[in-house]
Amino acid sequence: MGELFRRKTIASILREADRPHDDAERPALRRTLGVRDLIAFGIAAIVGAGIFSTIGKASADGGPAVIYLFLFTAVACAFTAFAYAEFASIVPVSGSAYTYSYVAFGELIAWIIGWSLIMEYAIGNTMVAISWSDYLTSLLSSGGIELPPWMTMDYLSARNGFQDAAILMESGKSFNQLDYSIKAAYHAWEGAPSIGGFHVVADLPALLIIWIITWLVYRGIRESRNASNTMVVVKLAIILLVIAVGVFYIDTDNWDPFMPNGLSGVLRGVSAVFFAYIGFDAISTTAEECKNPQRDLPRGMMWAIVLCTLLYIAIALVLTGMVHYDLLAVGDPLAFVFEQLDLKWLSGIIAASAVVAMASVLLVFQMGQPRIWMSMSRDGLLPKAFSRIHPRFKTPSFATIVTGFVVATPVLFMNMYVVADLCSIGTLFAFTLVCAGVLRIQSDPDAPKGKFKTPYINARYVLPLLAVALLAWAFTSNRENTLAFLKNSPQAYAPHTIITSLNNTELAQLKNNVAAADSLAFAASGNDLERYLTSLPSKEYEKRLAGFDIPAAKKYESGWKLFRHKIPAWVFFLVSLGALYYSVRKNLSLIPVLGMLCCLYMMSEMGVSNWLGFGIWLLVGLVIYFSYGIRKSRLRAQATQP
Repeated sequence: MGELFRRKTIASILREADRPHDDAERPALRRTLGVRDLIAFGIAAIVGAGIFSTIGKASADGGPAVIYLFLFTAVACAFTAFAYAEFASIVPVSGSAYTYSYVAFGELIAWIIGWSLIMEYAIGNTMVAISWSDYLTSLLSSGGIELPPWMTMDYLSARNGFQDAAILMESGKSFNQLDYSIKAAYHAWEGAPSIGGFHVVADLPALLIIWIITWLVYRGIRESRNASNTMVVVKLAIILLVIAVGVFYIDTDNWDPFMPNGLSGVLRGVSAVFFAYIGFDAISTTAEECKNPQRDLPRGMMWAIVLCTLLYIAIALVLTGMVHYDLLAVGDPLAFVFEQLDLKWLSGIIAASAVVAMASVLLVFQMGQPRIWMSMSRDGLLPKAFSRIHPRFKTPSFATIVTGFVVATPVLFMNMYVVADLCSIGTLFAFTLVCAGVLRIQSDPDAPKGKFKTPYINARYVLPLLAVALLAWAFTSNRENTLAFLKNSPQAYAPHTIITSLNNTELAQLKNNVAAADSLAFAASGNDLERYLTSLPSKEYEKRLAGFDIPAAKKYESGWKLFRHKIPAWVFFLVSLGALYYSVRKNLSLIPVLGMLCCLYMMSEMGVSNWLGFGIWLLVGLVIYFSYGIRKSRLRAQATQP
């Protein structure tokens, strides 16, 4: 059992990092990056699919109040960035959270973190590629070039959208009343070529950009740095242009209500908004290519988060002010809002710039993943081929090529919102353990000290006060929801879920009921049942739902089906109690404790289905570790040497 948690020492890691560049066993990477390059890489990674794509879905769910979620996520990421910065200062080598966990917790946890980072970088890049494809398609369309829908969408989105369209049209909606995304999926499925009954649907532009970026990363760090810096300039220019022009088209009526779906609506955007911040940690994977990693890595991460947060809040306010929030659930919201205002010339500029700018995110993530695999291979947990360095380009060549395949494969069958959830939960898990790892290192009096140290605030005095304040809020201002959670009271399904579960007779009864009870509001919604129900305040919706003559099982979720969604929240609650106990007993540092709890809280808001998907991913990783890594581990080999 002890060998599962054998740890690497910081001293041994630093000795390996100081090997000469021509060492045959471990050839070195090329050190060319300064602090400006790292800030640029951070902005390149962070400002991408989040601001050009997923911000639309988050705004549609939370309304203008989505800015609160951006602030909360920025604070959580800042707490985590302190932990990353301290580790990067102590252990300035490639590997990021994987290497840090090897030092703090041991081999098994390090493997789990490395496997989670594959989900962050490789699978996350899948979403960026899909979003990039949306913008390219929009750009070509504005120029009069229409690509067939079946070659710009993944298989599952097309199939599921076609099925949803059929159900919604049976409920009384006309095709023109369907959401933009559902109509696009319907056309893609209908128009796709068929081979033996199988519909050929594949996002070909996404596949193309993945292979172009993989080739660029394979060529070398200098080429990647120069391309990244250029794309960051383009990216920032277009975002500032959107803000400067869009501010003149803001209608403050669109900000009323500011939080239309309540706090739960804002929190539905957790995975999308957190995805918008993923990337600052990728800077730490370039430690062996930095001129002065112990000084520059912390600065690069902190500045990148601060600058990106300011941009995110500004762009969210502009978008929700230009058009009504419920129109923003599209793949290319920045271009979309200007199309709605008949400013198609600017929409075309945005799409063209986004095509360039989002490629920078692909570039940084595509650089990060091979370096994680390289570190795992050096430790014997993956085959030696993954640590092979190209003799001319000085890049992890084999790992880079494999990353290209891993990123490209999900593009064929996964939509970007599923990918965002999986990527976000994997990243939050890694962030949680990095914060916990800093707490462990800080408690070790013999651990080396880096040039950067997280400011110490004693959690013993602050965390209990925060806990009391949260409990007071939960049982006063939020008493009704808190008691419903604890009692596992039945909860109403969302309108879309109810409508798609009803048969034609039940749908007709429901429409007649609504028309009789609230004819004016129903007519104002265009006799659109889903739109009418969604527009109701939560209490009014539940009241209206109680009067519908349809089976209760189709209206309310209860029992185990409801409780299983609360399991992540209970996990968060139990871990929080443990953190509170150890903070008081051990005088833990407040910032990494808050970083750990904030990240775990965001994980708890993602739903049990995402936890299940992540659990399956980890299970696959453990099978690989126990069938290969544990036997080939370098630490095991060293331990068995006479």
